[in-house]
Amino acid sequence: MTVIPTIAPPHPAPRQPRFRLPPGACDTHCHIFGPNSLYPYVPERPYTPPDAPLEMFRALHDRLGVSRAVIVNATPHGRDNRVVTDAIAQSGGRYKGIANVDESFSDADLDALNAAGIRGCRFTFLARLGGRPDMDSFNRIMRRIARLDWHVDLYLPAAELDPFLPIFADLPVSYVIDHMGVPSAAEGLQQPDFQALLRLFERDAKCWIKLTCPERITVAGPPYHDVVPFAKAIIGIDADRVLWGTDWPHPNVKAMPDDGDLVDLVPLFAPTEELQRKLLVDNPTRLFGFTV
Repeated sequence: MTVIPTIAPPHPAPRQPRFRLPPGACDTHCHIFGPNSLYPYVPERPYTPPDAPLEMFRALHDRLGVSRAVIVNATPHGRDNRVVTDAIAQSGGRYKGIANVDESFSDADLDALNAAGIRGCRFTFLARLGGRPDMDSFNRIMRRIARLDWHVDLYLPAAELDPFLPIFADLPVSYVIDHMGVPSAAEGLQQPDFQALLRLFERDAKCWIKLTCPERITVAGPPYHDVVPFAKAIIGIDADRVLWGTDWPHPNVKAMPDDGDLVDLVPLFAPTEELQRKLLVDNPTRLFGFTV
């Protein structure tokens, strides 16, 4: 019998960041887990998270100064997106969402998700999260979501990009690569996989990148300053297609980050007010359709 691992809870008391986020700042990659009593975790989940419900989510963002959020449905909830859509419904327009879908969803189902504030769907390519999706099914879903003007969110390491490049070139929708493609800071900016990601970002205007999860990339550890050159290299190519997020409550990390450290990376990633506004406000507004 396979034992489902239980992952660690988020930092119990994140510090207040020194950097003050601007009005309208958006956390574009974060999750809500449960409570399991209301939003059950599916039996086939790859891990069991401690409950991190909407109340904790709101309190974290209030402490950090986050105004808006994009809630990404995580694998423990399977294809049940209610944990996301219910939070959006209570947000007064401050939240949007990324859903988990498959071909069992009818066009009417997708329309209902769109009306509920969903603006894209996610696919993961990591073995620990179920591995590579069926790409024929993936392509059919991409054609179906194009009419909704959704994008696809990809948890795909840069080290595994190469076989998918022809697929991405033909996508009818924009795509967002999570967590900077999770390079290793130990291997430096010139590592071939990261350079391949930069070339893709430069040539394909459909490609966006999330400057998230420095705790997955770092070698030095907090406050993750060894990740700054990677984020700056991405921003230097096109500051209009980059996004920032916390990944709270940080599932499956080796060491739990303090979210105050993550906010304080923003002025190191984007040193000017103009770049900060693009990263935190303008780009999320454009991609996710927030009201200006």
